[in-house]
Amino acid sequence: MTDSTPAPVKDHGRAGRDLPAAIGSAFVLLAAIAASLAFWKTAFMVIVAIAVVVAIWELHRALLTKDIDIPEQPLMVGGVVMVVVAYVWGAPALVTATAVTALGVMLWLLRRGIDGYVKNATAAVFTLVYVPFLGSFVALLLAEGGRTGGGFDDDGVKGILVFILITVASDTGGYAAGVLFGRHPMAPVISPKKSWEGFAGSLVATTLGGMALVVYLLDGDWWVGLLLGLVAVVMATLGDLCESVIKRDLGIKDMSQVIPGHGGLMDRLDSLLATIAPVWLMLHYLVF
Repeated sequence: MTDSTPAPVKDHGRAGRDLPAAIGSAFVLLAAIAASLAFWKTAFMVIVAIAVVVAIWELHRALLTKDIDIPEQPLMVGGVVMVVVAYVWGAPALVTATAVTALGVMLWLLRRGIDGYVKNATAAVFTLVYVPFLGSFVALLLAEGGRTGGGFDDDGVKGILVFILITVASDTGGYAAGVLFGRHPMAPVISPKKSWEGFAGSLVATTLGGMALVVYLLDGDWWVGLLLGLVAVVMATLGDLCESVIKRDLGIKDMSQVIPGHGGLMDRLDSLLATIAPVWLMLHYLVF
């Protein structure tokens, strides 16, 4: 007779995740990003393009749980084109590529007929804006230092480092403060583990980190770093809450399991996607 007793589920405590796996996978991802920025910026853009493709695949897979079927292939192709044109030709080209891709996706869906057209087209345009459009601001930021070469003395590379580190500071500060001191839920219906104490930890980490990064890495004014930190913590928190709403509406816990200890790629990109546009805007007009 075989034992039908289910295997015990590992308890990760208040951390809510497998910390060794999470730390290991985060280290690998950050190392790949750092290496690409240090030696060849085009390699980093390849990483961004791959991330866009994977994120669209995850959203397609998740939306299917509600019988929403977005056209995966044209979104992936259009998303990669958007990233490339943003890097090579800048913001006006990104706007044009976004509009053309949105129109192309809606025309593609005509092949399926009338049933479900509005639902699928709406979700497709939402996906287009949420992932490749916002993700393309990474390309705009990297292009601030030119479109060739690499190295940590390049303005675009420095901007990317500031963007990543300030978002990591928000997530890390909030996570640590929430685990240690979290008592008052911020949005219990949407994200029960997110607390006001965690938000305070994020606020402290991003403002201090923003000032240090802007002053010492970008040679900017301290008040720009302070403002950057304030904006980043608000946008990162809203991005995380929006992702939580999406997952709760779809009835899923994680977008996928492609990153050990973290879940899906979109589960890690939520704060980054929400933060990148205002970070680029502030650095472009106040620092570079």
